[in-house]
Amino acid sequence: MKHPVDVHVGKRIRHRRWMNGTTQQQLAEKVGIKFQQIQKYETGMNRVSASRLWDIAHALGVPVSFFFEGMDAAEPEARPGDMPGDVMADREALELLRSYYAIPEQQRRRLFDLARVLSDAA
Repeated sequence: MKHPVDVHVGKRIRHRRWMNGTTQQQLAEKVGIKFQQIQKYETGMNRVSASRLWDIAHALGVPVSFFFEGMDAAEPEARPGDMPGDVMADREALELLRSYYAIPEQQRRRLFDLARVLSDAA
């Protein structure tokens, strides 16, 4: 049975890997393991050892503590219009965020202002 901490750590590995634009194969090569093992870590099927987590953190450019962020946060009840609890685990949200930061800063600011006006009107 999957332990909730292992699942959380796996989601954080996947999130950071995806934000970096790194494939499972590339991460596996940096860490010195097979990509199938990365898949098992990301789903929480296999527990990541401390030394392996250290290697993964180094390969992804984050401190080890990154993988545990949000563990203690209790999820409040969702209300209509609320964002999903783990929006950063949503592939569409991550893709939108990446695209947003690819836009030049001045245009990005205008887009942000437009989005704020549209959300207020909804």
